[in-house]
Amino acid sequence: MPARDGSILTPAGWVRGRLRFEAGISDISGEPTERPTAPYLLPGFVDLHVHGGGGGDVMQGEDAVRTLARCHARFGTTALLATTVTAPLSDIEQALLGVEAVRQRPEPGAAQVLGAHLEGPFINPDKLGAQPPFARLPDVDLLAGWCRLAAVRVMTFAPELDEDGGLRAALLAAGVRPQVGHSLAQSAVASAAFRAGAGATHLFNAMSGFDHRAPGVVGAALAHATSAEIIPDLVHVEATAILAARRAIPKLYAVTDATAGAGMPDGPFPLGRRTAHKCAGAMRLDDGTLAGSTLTMDQALRNLVAIGLPLAEASRRTATLPALWLGLSDRGSLEVGRRADVVVLDAALAVEETIIGGALTKP
Repeated sequence: MPARDGSILTPAGWVRGRLRFEAGISDISGEPTERPTAPYLLPGFVDLHVHGGGGGDVMQGEDAVRTLARCHARFGTTALLATTVTAPLSDIEQALLGVEAVRQRPEPGAAQVLGAHLEGPFINPDKLGAQPPFARLPDVDLLAGWCRLAAVRVMTFAPELDEDGGLRAALLAAGVRPQVGHSLAQSAVASAAFRAGAGATHLFNAMSGFDHRAPGVVGAALAHATSAEIIPDLVHVEATAILAARRAIPKLYAVTDATAGAGMPDGPFPLGRRTAHKCAGAMRLDDGTLAGSTLTMDQALRNLVAIGLPLAEASRRTATLPALWLGLSDRGSLEVGRRADVVVLDAALAVEETIIGGALTKP
Protein backbone atom coordinates (compact mmCIF):
# COMPACT_ATOMS: atom_id res chain seq x y z
CA MET A 1 0.00 0.00 0.00
CA PRO A 2 1.49 3.39 -0.96
CA ALA A 3 2.42 5.77 1.84
CA ARG A 4 3.93 9.21 2.33
CA ASP A 5 5.69 10.53 5.40
CA GLY A 6 5.69 14.15 6.52
CA SER A 7 3.65 16.78 8.32
CA ILE A 8 0.04 15.88 7.53
CA LEU A 9 -2.65 18.55 7.81
CA THR A 10 -5.76 16.89 9.27
CA PRO A 11 -9.02 18.56 10.38
CA ALA A 12 -7.77 18.23 13.97
CA GLY A 13 -4.41 19.85 13.21
CA TRP A 14 -0.94 18.82 12.11
CA VAL A 15 0.30 15.26 12.55
CA ARG A 16 3.92 14.30 12.01
CA GLY A 17 3.71 10.79 10.67
CA ARG A 18 2.58 8.63 7.75
CA LEU A 19 -0.39 8.76 5.39
CA ARG A 20 -1.35 5.45 3.73
CA PHE A 21 -3.63 5.35 0.73
CA GLU A 22 -4.95 3.53 -2.28
CA ALA A 23 -7.77 5.29 -4.16
CA GLY A 24 -8.82 6.59 -0.75
CA ILE A 25 -7.00 7.43 2.45
CA SER A 26 -6.78 4.25 4.52
CA ASP A 27 -4.74 5.38 7.53
CA ILE A 28 -3.08 8.41 9.12
CA SER A 29 -0.66 7.63 11.91
CA GLY A 30 1.79 9.71 13.92
CA GLU A 31 1.98 12.33 16.66
CA PRO A 32 0.31 15.74 16.79
CA THR A 33 2.70 18.64 16.31
CA GLU A 34 2.45 22.42 16.53
CA ARG A 35 5.70 22.85 14.58
CA PRO A 36 5.22 21.14 11.23
CA THR A 37 8.22 20.74 8.96
CA ALA A 38 8.56 19.75 5.33
CA PRO A 39 7.45 17.77 3.51
CA TYR A 40 3.94 19.08 4.05
CA LEU A 41 0.99 16.87 3.06
CA LEU A 42 -2.08 18.98 2.33
CA PRO A 43 -5.46 18.25 0.76
CA GLY A 44 -5.23 18.65 -3.00
CA PHE A 45 -6.25 22.06 -4.29
CA VAL A 46 -9.83 22.52 -5.52
CA ASP A 47 -10.09 25.32 -8.10
CA LEU A 48 -13.63 26.38 -9.00
CA HIS A 49 -12.74 28.92 -11.71
CA VAL A 50 -10.42 27.72 -14.49
CA HIS A 51 -10.66 28.93 -18.09
CA GLY A 52 -7.50 27.28 -19.32
CA GLY A 53 -3.91 26.25 -18.85
CA GLY A 54 -1.04 24.69 -20.75
CA GLY A 55 -2.17 26.52 -23.88
CA GLY A 56 -5.69 25.05 -23.82
CA ASP A 57 -8.89 27.11 -23.50
CA VAL A 58 -12.16 25.56 -22.32
CA MET A 59 -14.06 27.08 -25.23
CA GLN A 60 -12.00 24.96 -27.67
CA GLY A 61 -13.62 21.73 -26.51
CA GLU A 62 -12.60 18.34 -25.13
CA ASP A 63 -8.92 18.21 -26.10
CA ALA A 64 -8.28 21.64 -24.60
CA VAL A 65 -10.11 20.73 -21.37
CA ARG A 66 -7.88 17.66 -21.07
CA THR A 67 -4.82 19.84 -21.66
CA LEU A 68 -5.71 22.27 -18.88
CA ALA A 69 -6.57 19.43 -16.47
CA ARG A 70 -3.11 17.92 -16.99
CA CYS A 71 -1.47 21.31 -16.66
CA HIS A 72 -3.06 22.24 -13.34
CA ALA A 73 -2.37 18.81 -11.82
CA ARG A 74 1.35 19.66 -12.04
CA PHE A 75 0.70 22.55 -9.67
CA GLY A 76 -1.21 20.59 -7.02
CA THR A 77 -4.79 20.97 -8.25
CA THR A 78 -6.67 17.70 -7.88
CA ALA A 79 -10.16 18.91 -8.86
CA LEU A 80 -11.49 21.87 -10.82
CA LEU A 81 -14.44 23.43 -12.59
CA ALA A 82 -13.84 24.13 -16.27
CA THR A 83 -15.10 27.67 -16.78
CA THR A 84 -16.70 29.13 -19.89
CA VAL A 85 -16.77 32.72 -21.09
CA THR A 86 -19.64 34.74 -22.50
CA ALA A 87 -19.96 33.58 -26.09
CA PRO A 88 -22.37 32.71 -28.90
CA LEU A 89 -24.68 29.86 -27.96
CA SER A 90 -22.98 27.38 -30.30
CA ASP A 91 -19.62 28.07 -28.64
CA ILE A 92 -21.05 27.52 -25.15
CA GLU A 93 -22.62 24.25 -26.24
CA GLN A 94 -19.35 23.04 -27.76
CA ALA A 95 -17.50 23.90 -24.56
CA LEU A 96 -20.04 22.13 -22.35
CA LEU A 97 -19.92 18.99 -24.46
CA GLY A 98 -16.13 18.96 -24.08
CA VAL A 99 -16.33 19.50 -20.32
CA GLU A 100 -18.84 16.68 -19.91
CA ALA A 101 -16.75 14.30 -22.03
CA VAL A 102 -13.76 14.88 -19.76
CA ARG A 103 -15.87 14.63 -16.60
CA GLN A 104 -17.22 11.27 -17.66
CA ARG A 105 -13.92 9.94 -19.03
CA PRO A 106 -11.12 11.29 -16.84
CA GLU A 107 -7.51 10.39 -17.51
CA PRO A 108 -4.68 9.50 -15.12
CA GLY A 109 -2.36 12.30 -14.11
CA ALA A 110 -4.97 15.02 -14.65
CA ALA A 111 -7.03 17.06 -12.22
CA GLN A 112 -10.56 15.72 -11.97
CA VAL A 113 -13.00 17.94 -13.89
CA LEU A 114 -16.04 18.15 -11.63
CA GLY A 115 -18.19 19.94 -14.17
CA ALA A 116 -18.67 23.42 -15.55
CA HIS A 117 -18.72 26.93 -14.18
CA LEU A 118 -20.77 29.10 -16.57
CA GLU A 119 -19.32 32.61 -16.34
CA GLY A 120 -22.09 34.36 -18.22
CA PRO A 121 -23.67 34.94 -20.61
CA PHE A 122 -26.30 36.42 -18.24
CA ILE A 123 -24.02 39.25 -17.16
CA ASN A 124 -24.15 43.02 -17.45
CA PRO A 125 -22.94 44.14 -20.90
CA ASP A 126 -21.57 47.29 -19.28
CA LYS A 127 -19.35 45.31 -16.91
CA LEU A 128 -17.80 42.71 -19.21
CA GLY A 129 -14.21 43.10 -18.06
CA ALA A 130 -12.36 40.83 -20.50
CA GLN A 131 -15.46 38.81 -21.35
CA PRO A 132 -16.32 38.76 -25.08
CA PRO A 133 -19.31 40.97 -26.00
CA PHE A 134 -22.04 38.33 -26.13
CA ALA A 135 -23.96 39.09 -22.92
CA ARG A 136 -27.69 38.39 -22.99
CA LEU A 137 -30.70 38.57 -20.70
CA PRO A 138 -31.43 35.60 -18.42
CA ASP A 139 -33.20 32.70 -20.07
CA VAL A 140 -34.18 29.74 -17.90
CA ASP A 141 -34.87 27.56 -20.94
CA LEU A 142 -31.30 28.06 -22.15
CA LEU A 143 -30.04 27.21 -18.67
CA ALA A 144 -32.09 24.01 -18.63
CA GLY A 145 -30.64 22.98 -21.98
CA TRP A 146 -27.09 23.58 -20.80
CA CYS A 147 -27.73 21.51 -17.67
CA ARG A 148 -28.81 18.65 -19.92
CA LEU A 149 -25.53 18.88 -21.84
CA ALA A 150 -23.19 18.90 -18.85
CA ALA A 151 -22.89 18.93 -15.10
CA VAL A 152 -23.18 22.67 -14.50
CA ARG A 153 -22.08 23.31 -10.91
CA VAL A 154 -21.75 27.13 -10.73
CA MET A 155 -23.11 30.07 -12.73
CA THR A 156 -21.97 33.68 -12.58
CA PHE A 157 -24.80 36.13 -13.25
CA ALA A 158 -25.72 39.80 -12.80
CA PRO A 159 -28.67 39.98 -10.37
CA GLU A 160 -29.85 43.36 -11.70
CA LEU A 161 -30.81 41.54 -14.92
CA ASP A 162 -32.78 38.91 -12.98
CA GLU A 163 -35.51 41.27 -11.85
CA ASP A 164 -38.07 38.64 -10.88
CA GLY A 165 -35.53 36.25 -9.35
CA GLY A 166 -36.50 33.56 -11.86
CA LEU A 167 -32.96 32.73 -12.89
CA ARG A 168 -31.69 32.41 -9.34
CA ALA A 169 -34.64 30.15 -8.49
CA ALA A 170 -33.95 28.00 -11.55
CA LEU A 171 -30.28 27.70 -10.61
CA LEU A 172 -31.08 26.58 -7.09
CA ALA A 173 -33.68 24.12 -8.35
CA ALA A 174 -31.08 22.61 -10.70
CA GLY A 175 -28.48 22.32 -7.95
CA VAL A 176 -26.29 25.02 -9.49
CA ARG A 177 -24.50 27.43 -7.16
CA PRO A 178 -25.39 31.03 -8.13
CA GLN A 179 -22.59 33.61 -7.96
CA VAL A 180 -22.84 37.35 -8.44
CA GLY A 181 -20.32 38.79 -10.87
CA HIS A 182 -19.80 41.04 -13.88
CA SER A 183 -22.48 43.16 -12.28
CA LEU A 184 -23.32 46.82 -11.71
CA ALA A 185 -26.05 46.01 -9.20
CA GLN A 186 -26.83 48.49 -6.48
CA SER A 187 -26.14 47.22 -3.00
CA ALA A 188 -29.78 46.48 -2.18
CA VAL A 189 -30.15 44.16 -5.18
CA ALA A 190 -26.82 42.44 -4.57
CA SER A 191 -27.52 42.14 -0.84
CA ALA A 192 -30.77 40.31 -1.54
CA ALA A 193 -28.90 37.80 -3.71
CA PHE A 194 -26.23 37.23 -1.07
CA ARG A 195 -28.76 36.86 1.73
CA ALA A 196 -30.49 34.24 -0.42
CA GLY A 197 -27.26 32.23 -0.55
CA ALA A 198 -25.43 33.43 -3.65
CA GLY A 199 -21.66 33.55 -3.69
CA ALA A 200 -19.44 36.14 -5.38
CA THR A 201 -17.27 35.62 -8.45
CA HIS A 202 -13.71 37.03 -8.24
CA LEU A 203 -14.56 39.48 -5.46
CA PHE A 204 -13.62 43.13 -6.20
CA ASN A 205 -13.13 42.44 -9.91
CA ALA A 206 -15.81 43.19 -12.55
CA MET A 207 -18.40 44.46 -10.07
CA SER A 208 -19.61 47.80 -8.76
CA GLY A 209 -17.06 48.92 -6.22
CA PHE A 210 -17.33 50.03 -2.62
CA ASP A 211 -18.10 53.58 -1.54
CA HIS A 212 -19.39 54.35 1.91
CA ARG A 213 -22.48 56.00 0.42
CA ALA A 214 -22.82 53.61 -2.53
CA PRO A 215 -21.61 50.21 -1.31
CA GLY A 216 -22.28 48.41 -4.60
CA VAL A 217 -21.73 44.69 -5.07
CA VAL A 218 -18.47 44.77 -3.13
CA GLY A 219 -20.07 46.34 -0.07
CA ALA A 220 -23.02 43.98 -0.25
CA ALA A 221 -20.68 41.00 -0.41
CA LEU A 222 -18.62 42.18 2.54
CA ALA A 223 -21.80 42.72 4.55
CA HIS A 224 -23.85 39.68 3.56
CA ALA A 225 -21.97 37.00 1.60
CA THR A 226 -20.96 33.81 3.36
CA SER A 227 -18.84 32.45 0.50
CA ALA A 228 -16.88 34.22 -2.22
CA GLU A 229 -14.07 33.65 -4.69
CA ILE A 230 -10.96 35.79 -4.69
CA ILE A 231 -7.96 35.74 -7.04
CA PRO A 232 -4.83 35.96 -4.86
CA ASP A 233 -2.29 36.61 -7.61
CA LEU A 234 -1.62 40.05 -6.03
CA VAL A 235 -2.39 41.60 -9.42
CA HIS A 236 -6.19 41.39 -9.42
CA VAL A 237 -6.47 42.28 -5.73
CA GLU A 238 -3.97 44.02 -3.45
CA ALA A 239 -2.97 42.20 -0.26
CA THR A 240 -4.78 44.55 2.13
CA ALA A 241 -8.07 44.05 0.26
CA ILE A 242 -7.65 40.27 0.49
CA LEU A 243 -7.11 40.55 4.23
CA ALA A 244 -10.15 42.81 4.61
CA ALA A 245 -12.31 40.33 2.71
CA ARG A 246 -10.95 37.50 4.84
CA ARG A 247 -12.22 39.27 7.97
CA ALA A 248 -15.64 39.95 6.47
CA ILE A 249 -16.52 36.77 4.53
CA PRO A 250 -16.19 33.58 6.60
CA LYS A 251 -15.79 31.17 3.67
CA LEU A 252 -13.65 33.26 1.33
CA TYR A 253 -11.75 30.89 -0.93
CA ALA A 254 -9.07 31.16 -3.60
CA VAL A 255 -9.51 30.60 -7.32
CA THR A 256 -7.02 31.07 -10.11
CA ASP A 257 -9.25 32.39 -12.93
CA ALA A 258 -6.42 30.85 -14.97
CA THR A 259 -6.47 31.18 -18.73
CA ALA A 260 -4.61 29.30 -21.45
CA GLY A 261 -1.34 31.07 -20.63
CA ALA A 262 -1.05 29.44 -17.19
CA GLY A 263 1.99 27.18 -17.12
CA MET A 264 3.20 28.57 -20.46
CA PRO A 265 5.84 31.07 -21.63
CA ASP A 266 4.87 34.63 -22.49
CA GLY A 267 2.85 35.11 -25.66
CA PRO A 268 -0.68 35.33 -27.10
CA PHE A 269 -3.35 32.83 -26.02
CA PRO A 270 -7.07 32.34 -26.74
CA LEU A 271 -9.82 33.41 -24.35
CA GLY A 272 -13.01 32.41 -26.12
CA ARG A 273 -13.17 34.58 -29.24
CA ARG A 274 -10.64 37.02 -27.84
CA THR A 275 -6.86 36.91 -27.61
CA ALA A 276 -5.07 37.64 -24.34
CA HIS A 277 -1.35 38.22 -23.96
CA LYS A 278 0.79 36.78 -21.20
CA CYS A 279 3.43 39.23 -20.03
CA ALA A 280 4.99 40.07 -16.65
CA GLY A 281 2.94 37.46 -14.82
CA ALA A 282 -0.45 38.68 -16.04
CA MET A 283 -2.89 38.10 -18.89
CA ARG A 284 -4.15 41.22 -20.65
CA LEU A 285 -6.13 42.26 -23.70
CA ASP A 286 -4.57 44.63 -26.22
CA ASP A 287 -5.98 47.61 -24.29
CA GLY A 288 -4.39 46.46 -21.03
CA THR A 289 -7.55 45.02 -19.45
CA LEU A 290 -6.81 42.08 -17.17
CA ALA A 291 -8.02 38.91 -18.90
CA GLY A 292 -8.03 36.11 -16.38
CA SER A 293 -4.70 35.20 -14.87
CA THR A 294 -1.56 33.11 -15.11
CA LEU A 295 -2.06 31.92 -11.54
CA THR A 296 -1.76 28.31 -10.40
CA MET A 297 -3.06 27.12 -7.05
CA ASP A 298 0.36 26.41 -5.55
CA GLN A 299 1.30 30.03 -6.15
CA ALA A 300 -2.06 31.13 -4.75
CA LEU A 301 -1.23 29.26 -1.54
CA ARG A 302 2.27 30.74 -1.38
CA ASN A 303 0.85 34.24 -1.88
CA LEU A 304 -1.68 33.76 0.92
CA VAL A 305 1.11 32.63 3.24
CA ALA A 306 3.27 35.57 2.15
CA ILE A 307 0.58 38.10 3.14
CA GLY A 308 0.24 36.59 6.60
CA LEU A 309 -2.05 33.56 6.56
CA PRO A 310 -0.87 30.47 8.45
CA LEU A 311 -0.20 27.54 6.13
CA ALA A 312 -3.13 25.58 7.57
CA GLU A 313 -5.52 28.44 6.85
CA ALA A 314 -4.13 28.97 3.35
CA SER A 315 -4.77 25.27 2.72
CA ARG A 316 -8.32 25.60 3.99
CA ARG A 317 -8.94 28.46 1.55
CA THR A 318 -7.48 26.57 -1.41
CA ALA A 319 -9.06 23.17 -0.77
CA THR A 320 -11.52 22.76 2.09
CA LEU A 321 -13.75 25.79 1.56
CA PRO A 322 -14.18 25.44 -2.21
CA ALA A 323 -15.08 21.77 -1.70
CA LEU A 324 -17.64 22.79 0.91
CA TRP A 325 -19.14 25.42 -1.42
CA LEU A 326 -19.89 22.68 -3.93
CA GLY A 327 -21.22 20.40 -1.21
CA LEU A 328 -18.50 17.80 -1.74
CA SER A 329 -18.02 15.36 1.12
CA ASP A 330 -15.33 13.16 -0.46
CA ARG A 331 -12.45 15.65 -0.68
CA GLY A 332 -11.08 18.90 0.66
CA SER A 333 -9.53 17.45 3.81
CA LEU A 334 -7.20 14.61 4.73
CA GLU A 335 -9.27 12.05 6.64
CA VAL A 336 -9.58 8.29 6.53
CA GLY A 337 -12.20 7.36 3.95
CA ARG A 338 -11.79 10.51 1.83
CA ARG A 339 -10.36 10.42 -1.68
CA ALA A 340 -6.59 10.25 -1.73
CA ASP A 341 -6.28 13.75 -3.22
CA VAL A 342 -3.06 15.11 -1.74
CA VAL A 343 -0.46 17.70 -2.60
CA VAL A 344 3.04 17.25 -1.17
CA LEU A 345 5.01 20.47 -0.70
CA ASP A 346 8.67 21.07 0.13
CA ALA A 347 10.06 23.62 2.59
CA ALA A 348 9.60 26.41 0.03
CA LEU A 349 5.97 25.31 -0.51
CA ALA A 350 6.77 24.11 -4.02
CA VAL A 351 4.96 21.03 -5.30
CA GLU A 352 6.92 17.80 -4.96
CA GLU A 353 4.06 15.52 -5.90
CA THR A 354 0.32 15.56 -6.62
CA ILE A 355 -1.74 12.51 -5.69
CA ILE A 356 -5.13 12.32 -7.42
CA GLY A 357 -7.40 9.49 -6.36
CA GLY A 358 -4.30 7.59 -5.27
CA ALA A 359 -2.45 8.12 -8.61
CA LEU A 360 0.89 9.91 -8.42
CA THR A 361 1.83 12.90 -10.60
CA LYS A 362 5.16 14.73 -10.57
CA PRO A 363 5.34 18.44 -11.48
